[in-house]
This record gives sequence, C-alpha cells and structure tokens, in this order.
Amino acid sequence: MTHPLNPVFADRPVTIFQVMTTLANEHEAINLGQGFPDEDGPQEILEAAAREIVKGPNQYAPVMGVPALRQAVARANKRFYGLDIDWRTQTLVTSGATEALAAAFLAFLKPGDEAILFAPFYDSYAPMVEAAGAKVVALSLAPPSWRIDEAMLNAAITPRTRVIAMNSPHNPTGHVVAVDELQMIARAAIKHDLLVICDEVYEHLIFDGRRHTPLMTLPGMRERAIRIGSAGKTFSLTGWRVGYVTGTERLITGVMKAHQYIAYTTLGHLQTAVATGLDKGDDYYRDFVAVMQEKRDLMREGLLGAGFDVQPCEGTYFMTVDIRAVGFNGDDMAFCRDITEKAKVAAVPVSAFYHPASKDVARHYARFCFCKKRPVIEEAARRLKAYFG
Repeated sequence: MTHPLNPVFADRPVTIFQVMTTLANEHEAINLGQGFPDEDGPQEILEAAAREIVKGPNQYAPVMGVPALRQAVARANKRFYGLDIDWRTQTLVTSGATEALAAAFLAFLKPGDEAILFAPFYDSYAPMVEAAGAKVVALSLAPPSWRIDEAMLNAAITPRTRVIAMNSPHNPTGHVVAVDELQMIARAAIKHDLLVICDEVYEHLIFDGRRHTPLMTLPGMRERAIRIGSAGKTFSLTGWRVGYVTGTERLITGVMKAHQYIAYTTLGHLQTAVATGLDKGDDYYRDFVAVMQEKRDLMREGLLGAGFDVQPCEGTYFMTVDIRAVGFNGDDMAFCRDITEKAKVAAVPVSAFYHPASKDVARHYARFCFCKKRPVIEEAARRLKAYFG
C-alpha cells in the first residue's frame, strides 16, 4: 500500500511527552518532563474503585456517564463556583480531559471554520482542530507574563471564527488567566457570537491564595462556554483517564454526540470512585494545594540555585525557566536532550507547545514538572547545579 495517511496526524511527530519520557528511560534520568505525579491519589478513592470492580457489573457505563459522578460534578460546580448545574442535561463524563477536548473541537467546528488558540498550548489542540477540517489561528503569548493581548485577539477574529480555546491555569507556563483577561475573551465571544472551550483541568492547583474563576461565571458566558475538568489532575490519578464537561444542554449534547463515536463510554467503577473524591471535604483540597505549593517552592529554589532564570508559577504543577541564564547557546529542544543525556534530568521544551506553522515561537524556555516526591526534586536540583557549575 502506498496511499498516504491523514496528514493531520501522519505528518506530525510523536508527542513530545513520549519522546522525552523514552529518552529519560534510555538514560536513566529523573523524568521531570511528562506531567504525572510519582504518588497515587487518596487511598479512599482507590479502595472505592476496587470495591466497585469486585462488586460489578463490569459492563458498559452510560454514554453520558455514571449518575453518581455527574451529580458530584454538578455539586462541585455549585460548591466551588456558585454555578447551578442540571446534572441530567448539563454534565458529561469523558475518557480523560484530552478526549473531552477532542470531542468538543469535533462538535463545534466544521470544515472552513477557524479556531483561536493561545500559544503555547497543550499539544492535542491543533491536530483536533485540523481533524475537524478547521484552521488553527495561533496567537503567541509573550513571556514572561504570558498575558492575553486584547488588541491581538480582536485582530485575529474573522467571519470564519467559531471557537476560542483557553487554558487556565495554563500549561506549560503556570500562568493563571486574570479576571480582566477573562473579560477580554468574554467581550470578544459575545460580540462575535463565538463558543469558548475552557480547559480548566488544573482548577484546584492554584497557589498563593489565588482562586480559580471559570469563564462560565462571567455575564453572558453561561450559554457559550463549556468547562473541562480532570480527575487525573485533581486527585493525582492521571492513569484513570476520567474527565468531565459542564455546559448548557445544547453544548453538552453536541459534545456527547462526538464523544459517543470516540470513546463511547468511560469505566464506570472509576467514575463512581471519582464521585467520592469530588465530595471530599475542604481539608483535602486545602492540603492538596499546600503540599504542591511546597514542592513548587522547593523546585524554584533548586532551579535558581542551578543558575536558571525561573518564571513565575501561579498554578499547575509546571515551572518554566529561561535556559539562556545558564549559558546554553542552543534552542530548547537541544537543551532538553542535553540535560537528559548528560545531567540525567529530563524536561520538556516549550516550543513543542506551538503550531508547526507558528513564527513567534519561544525557543529558550523549558518546562519542569514538580509533582514529585521531595527527594526526587532535591536530587534533580543537585544534578542540574552540578552540571551547570
């Protein structure tokens, strides 16, 4: 067979996370590249899942998701953000937030449409936009603030624009989109009748007393935005692949109709267990943030000690550095390969979070993941400091 495959996927490289994890394994390096904790989530949730598997049945869950989890998602929206959500019509469970993103792009876009993405962005965004036959319009955010520029946003909107995708807290930069930035997006969406896909998977990982503000809570945005959450990020269970979407009945129905042809359903036992997690007391969420903030501060101290220019981290469990501060003369991809092979510490190049056609690419930044045990972070810092002198 010589027929070409779909270039949307075939012409793209393997995801950077797989590349760097493979390289880390080859060189026995500490993997601070791919974003996964090195400790599992609460024992209570693990035990709930085990009980459900043994009890059964082990058959298909409902396409919309198990009622217990959808009800818990609705309660969480009310508890944390004051949003009144009808769990029957305004919630959907997906096989991870990445599948939710894919279903949303496929549901909201058609050939010839345009979608605005703020770069750097999570690497699944662009291929799913293009798989829907739409065009990516990438707006590059400027370091070190990584803030949205309203003039740039307005200039990018055309009669073909249908969707804006935003991520806060932001991966890979750690920026928490401020209320005035959310208002910029809301004004543009209302003025031009656009939908907004809100990737809010790090909603419970915001530091220094800040609070998460969903775009959906702003006036006029309830009917034109969906928000995507992740049990993997909130409970350190990334391998479970349980995500959830909240929105109006019209939008959720649209996403569900794409979801049913991608994953159809998600393991019901894990959904039931995640429901117990969402209902955990305020102490869980408070302690979760406190522990991760301590790790952030430890990572920052270690990276500063190694000579890096460390960027602010307001949320997520990622920290970016300017690699020029340690005298590295190559780009960020070369840097990440170099430290993985020689310093035995893996990171991810921020340039991997841009569209291949982008011109304004930040090529001097690397992302380190700090959701690791304290000794791991300390050893990684020691190796980097030793390597860069």
